[in-house]
Amino acid sequence: MSTPAVPSASGGLTTTSISVLLYSNDRSVRDAVRVGVGERPADDVVIERWKECATPEVALIEARDGDYDLLILDGESQPYGGMGVCRQLKNELFDCPPVLVLTGRPGDGWLATWSQADAVLSRPLDEARLTAAVADLARR
Repeated sequence: MSTPAVPSASGGLTTTSISVLLYSNDRSVRDAVRVGVGERPADDVVIERWKECATPEVALIEARDGDYDLLILDGESQPYGGMGVCRQLKNELFDCPPVLVLTGRPGDGWLATWSQADAVLSRPLDEARLTAAVADLARR
């Protein structure tokens, strides 16, 4: 569960600490996302905990029971992609955390809309866009 950012006595913002669930059957994608986002995607957002999942079954269980603040799902995962996982979670979880779906091509954005994703990024992953998307979703 995230720690909300609140104004400090000096007028600046404290950080929001979040936990992130990352689903991809491809280890290189998981590594690229973790390295791209880092531990601090923005001055006011810190990743406190990462949980990586390589199978859709574990991703669904973790999303339901793991108390995550943000889900990052690989739409190209096999045999069951992140877009299907996203749609299932959005329809089954009462208070589903924000979801960032990673697509294979920019033209797949319509599929991500179908999945009810809160944000979409297509490959190749751009670190600036990735960190901005994570920070934006963390602040919601």
